[in-house]
Amino acid sequence: MKMKKLLIIALISLFFVGCNDSASVSYTKKSGANKPKPEKPEKKESQIAHSNEKQNIPLATSKQSKAKKKWTRSGNPIDTSKFDAAIAQADKDLKTAPKKESLKNALSEAYYKRGFVLTEARQYASAIGDFRRSLKYNPANSESKKWIAVIINIYKSINREAPKEGEEPAALEFKKDKA
Repeated sequence: MKMKKLLIIALISLFFVGCNDSASVSYTKKSGANKPKPEKPEKKESQIAHSNEKQNIPLATSKQSKAKKKWTRSGNPIDTSKFDAAIAQADKDLKTAPKKESLKNALSEAYYKRGFVLTEARQYASAIGDFRRSLKYNPANSESKKWIAVIINIYKSINREAPKEGEEPAALEFKKDKA
């Protein structure tokens, strides 16, 4: 479980590093010394501009890149039935003794587990909802807090708004193969 978390964090880190823009540097000779001098390109070019392919790809203007788009449902549909059952059972147990902390923690953990699986399936909008519900029952759940921050950063990196609390969708429907 921890290995999967580390792998996801490493992949997200690589994504951020790969998306980082860096200024180009040229060298000029003055007095026998090479000194880097940043250039300001007159026209922004995409990576494909450096390939042999000729394509017209419109580049984002500063106004376009600043305006965030609304989040969308995405990811891979997965079978969450065992996690749904665990949540339903924990919720049922909590209703019998609503003040019992161990039952609140159990429901929090059930939501966290489903949220984690949804994150692995890149269903970020649904996962953030589960992490938020996890915090509702156990505000001290640091793992849920961490994953909410990661998902919000993923949305920021793709210039989208994260779902607001209460507007998170259900998980994508999983259809079992009838083989």
